[in-house]
Amino acid sequence: MQKLVELNRVPTFYQLNTIFISMVMEAIPFVLVGVLISGLIQAFVRESFISRIMPRNRFLAAFVGCGIGLFFPSCECGIVPITRRLLKKGMPLHAGIAFMLTGPILNPIVLFSTYIAFGNSWEMVGIRAGLAAAVAFSVAVLLSYMFKTIPFKHTNQDTVPSGTHMQAADEEKRIPMRTKLYEVIVHAIEEFFSVGKYLVLGAFIAASMQTFVPTSYLLHLGSNPLTSSLVMIALAFLISLCSEADAFIAASFRSTFTVGSLSAFLVFGPMVDIKNTLMLLGTFSTKFVLVLIGLIVCFTLAGSLVVGRLL
Repeated sequence: MQKLVELNRVPTFYQLNTIFISMVMEAIPFVLVGVLISGLIQAFVRESFISRIMPRNRFLAAFVGCGIGLFFPSCECGIVPITRRLLKKGMPLHAGIAFMLTGPILNPIVLFSTYIAFGNSWEMVGIRAGLAAAVAFSVAVLLSYMFKTIPFKHTNQDTVPSGTHMQAADEEKRIPMRTKLYEVIVHAIEEFFSVGKYLVLGAFIAASMQTFVPTSYLLHLGSNPLTSSLVMIALAFLISLCSEADAFIAASFRSTFTVGSLSAFLVFGPMVDIKNTLMLLGTFSTKFVLVLIGLIVCFTLAGSLVVGRLL
């Protein structure tokens, strides 16, 4: 009898192994391209350039901030330090927050990986990009009225002496090309191993849910638009996937969750997860972080319900 039970378990673990490996193998090429581009930006692009071209109008600046990710592709794992540097160099809070929220989503690598993950279809790409831009713009504008100054956690440490940026720029010009290329490689390797473990963990959780969790239970959760969106928001936060790979995980739930709840997963995860929440708490005041996360939850949930109603 015991041998019969063990034999019955073998196909289940084979299924888990097949689903898990397929997810990881599909996602890794996009993660590699993403960390390489991130390394190039780290070494060759100065944040001061972006701050100089930022409009003064609150709404226009937030709109421009939403589109910077197209030229500044970075996953959520490194977006908080980049945003902090931008804010210290003079970028307004609303533009910086808009960039921080959309940067991991509105960039070519993430959008193309979403296209591939959902069967070469542009529909989910458009839904993800549109909802992300709407959520980020709304949150950024509201925060600009609620916080008149940038709420850094350590205000004394964020005061930069006069002339420091000029000196840094001069020093950067003197850095040999060989050193910069070495910095690109080192940064790409470090980021790959940093985000790779979260990809593996997320793929394993998703594969385990498909293998061991009864389909009827998932269908019950996914049958109600409100609860399915809340479940996917919570799942996106807990598994903390890299935005360059999360579309492959979301696509695996197409048979059990609605388009609206999948859009919530694809938008909320890159904006707020366990990794960047800890980084946010180390950079900004606790009050600011709690308000930021609360607004993102509300707008993402509302937007996903609208998407689910329209499609």
